[in-house]
Amino acid sequence: MIDLITKKLSGKKVVLLGFGREGQSSFKVIRKALPSKPLIIADKDASIRLHPLVSNDPFVEFRTGENYLENLNEYDLIIKSPGIALHRLSYQIPSYKITSQTDLFLQQYSSQVIGITGTKGKSTSASLIYHILKLSPQDLVLLGNIGRPSFNCLDDLTDSTVIVFELSSHQLEYLTKAPHISVLLNIYQEHLDAYDSYRDYQLAKMNIAKYQEKGDFFIYNADNPIIAEHLGVLDLQRSYKEFSFKKKVDNGCFITNDHIVYSEDGKEENVYDLRLKRKLKGDHNVMNIMAVINVCKTLRVPNDLIVEGISTFRGLEHRLEFVGQFRGIDFYNDSIATIPEASIEAVKSLQNVDTIILGGFDRGIDYSGIARFLGTSNIRNFIFMGEAGKRMKVEIEKVASPSQNLFLINKFDEFLEPALKYTKAGEVCLLSPAAASYDEFLNFEMRGKRFKEIINENIRIDQSIS
Repeated sequence: MIDLITKKLSGKKVVLLGFGREGQSSFKVIRKALPSKPLIIADKDASIRLHPLVSNDPFVEFRTGENYLENLNEYDLIIKSPGIALHRLSYQIPSYKITSQTDLFLQQYSSQVIGITGTKGKSTSASLIYHILKLSPQDLVLLGNIGRPSFNCLDDLTDSTVIVFELSSHQLEYLTKAPHISVLLNIYQEHLDAYDSYRDYQLAKMNIAKYQEKGDFFIYNADNPIIAEHLGVLDLQRSYKEFSFKKKVDNGCFITNDHIVYSEDGKEENVYDLRLKRKLKGDHNVMNIMAVINVCKTLRVPNDLIVEGISTFRGLEHRLEFVGQFRGIDFYNDSIATIPEASIEAVKSLQNVDTIILGGFDRGIDYSGIARFLGTSNIRNFIFMGEAGKRMKVEIEKVASPSQNLFLINKFDEFLEPALKYTKAGEVCLLSPAAASYDEFLNFEMRGKRFKEIINENIRIDQSIS
C-alpha cells in the first residue's frame, strides 16, 4: 500500500476531504509513505486544526468552515471521506480527480476481498460471513462501513488474509476497482438526501459489480427488480450467483421444502434446514443467509461449518433485538430500520406486534406502501415522531380502521406512556421507525440505545419497588 500511495500522490496537489475517523486513518498512511508531502485538509469543523495528528505538521494547510468545499478543482487529487456529499456543489468535478480510502484499498487488495453492500442487511451479512469463516482456521479480518476503516487494518494483512468488507453507497460511489467476490443484497429508496436522484444512489450501489473483472464473482438478489433493471444494461464479464425466495435458480441459492438449496453446474444440494433454531428471524434474513451461503460455497466452506455458523450467530444490536419484558409487554429494538421495507419485514418477522413506533428525520421517502401494509395489519397502536412520522400518520389515517389508535409525540422519550397504556400484555411493542434518526439523534445506534435505556430503567424501577 505504501508503494501505491507514493505512486498515486507524488507530484500532485492533494486535498484530504474530511478529517473524521477515515480521514485520520488516511492521513496516517499518507504520512508513512510521504512524510513531507504538502497536503491540504478540508473539513467544515475548524477544530481539526488542533488535532494532535496534524497540529504540528509543517506540511499541512487547512480549508475549514462553511466554505470548505469551494474551489476543489484546483487540486489534482481529492481523497474523499464517505460522509461528504458533493452533489449540491455549484460546479462539476471531473470524476478522475476523486478517489477514496476504499478505492485505494481495493486497488491494492481487491483479489482478497469479499465485498458486501445493499440498502439493508449488509452489516448482518458481513458479520455472518466473518462468523462462519472464523470457524475454520484462517487469516481473516472484518472491516469497512461496519466501523473499522480499511487503512486501520493494513498492519494485520498478509497475502493470504481473507478480507470481509462492508461497503456503503458512499464508499462505492467513486470506485474504480471492485472486490473479487461482490455481494449485492438489495436496492431500496434510501439516502435520497445525499444524491441528486434515486437513480444516482442505484448507480453507486451497482459499482460493486460494474468494476469487477473476468474471473470475479457477483452474488446478487434475483428477486430485486432494480438490480435486474441495471443488469440488463451492464455488460458484466464475471461469474454470477443468484439467490431467490421466489424461484429456482441454476447457479446459487433457492428454497425448496423448508431447505435452502445450493445449485452449481447442474448439481443441487440441501445446505440449510430453515426449521432449525436461529437468531436471525424473518424472510429478509433468509435472503441474507442465502447470500452468505453463496459466498461460503464459492470459498468451498464445508456445509457443516455453514450450518454451525448460522445456528450460533447471535445477530447484531439494533436489529430486531429483544430488549426485555416490561409489564407483560415484549419490547423490541429495530432502530436500524430506516426505510419502509425494513419496517415491513420486522412486522412480518415478529407477527404479534400490537404497537409500532415510527418516524424521525424526513428524507422524502415514499410512505404510501408502508401505510397500506400497516393500515390493513393487526397492529392496533401507532406512535409517530418527527417530520417523517407526521407524513406517515397522514398516509395511515387514509386506510386505518376505527379500532386503530394513532398518536403523535413531540419527542422520542415520550413513546413509553402510550405504549404502556394501549399495548396488550403478551404482545410486542416494536421500535422500527422506517426513517432516519438525525432529527433527535446522531445516528440509529444512539436512537436504539436510548430506547433500551428507557425500557431497562423502568424495568429496574419496577423490580426495586417489588
